[in-house]
Amino acid sequence: MSSILDLEIFVRIADEGSISAAARSLGITAAAASIALKRLETRLGSRLLARSTRSLRLTPEGRRYLDSVRLALATLEDGEQALRQQGQGLCGVLQLSAPSDFGRNALLPWLDEFKNQHPQLRLQLQLNDRHADLFRESVDVALRFGVPGDSSLVALPILAVHHRVVCASPQYLARHGTPQVPEDLAGHSALLYLRDGQLYDLWRFSRDDQVREVQVRGDYACDDGEVARRWALAGHGLVYKARLDVAEDLRAGRLVPLLTDWQGEPLPFNLLCPHRLQVSERVRLLHGFLVQRCRELCP
Repeated sequence: MSSILDLEIFVRIADEGSISAAARSLGITAAAASIALKRLETRLGSRLLARSTRSLRLTPEGRRYLDSVRLALATLEDGEQALRQQGQGLCGVLQLSAPSDFGRNALLPWLDEFKNQHPQLRLQLQLNDRHADLFRESVDVALRFGVPGDSSLVALPILAVHHRVVCASPQYLARHGTPQVPEDLAGHSALLYLRDGQLYDLWRFSRDDQVREVQVRGDYACDDGEVARRWALAGHGLVYKARLDVAEDLRAGRLVPLLTDWQGEPLPFNLLCPHRLQVSERVRLLHGFLVQRCRELCP
């Protein structure tokens, strides 16, 4: 069986994309890291990394093995944590990925509260609107809107019933009027969102058995949900956002909900894990905490 250190060195090399960078981060020499990798490949009888003078990349065998190693190391860490934390509360590291807007405006203060409840826990937070690859990146869990595209992921529902809402600032509506039906949106300035380089400019609404799809246009587009929200607050146009992202703005009157007799696009909110074995005590407690806070924000 391979040593745990060899496995940790392999994972770090894969994450850093460089033997020397991995060695520096682990506090060992590049030669020692290279020997550990060679020892692991010899035992497995497979090349895990394709190396040249200019680049280093995972082989297909290396990619498959990396997923198994990550899971094994996470399971070992959870076992060690369970022994250490007897009577001491949560400890260890929780690596979390979250959408930018929700992360900055709701999650950050909630995580402060969660950390105060579990002072020995260490948090690592990634905020962006790009979907983290839970099998390849240093992330334990991810918060995501929408139905998971990867059926192999474990989805723990936070808000199973949740929708987008179209809204605008009072100042914008005073200048341009209030749309009454979905078709009116085509005559307004829409604050558009870029998802994986594609413009999200087809907004969907439903009421009873009716469905409306409206092609919208606007002079503002971005790939960051927080920027779109700020443009809406500044009065630049209409925004079509997850209700969680704008719940506080709606409550405070900074934004006004529109087309309230129509339902925006369904957008369930989930906590995702790459494998059921990684639903640790840390993850279960965070999930329960977020369910409570999100239901308070969007009853």
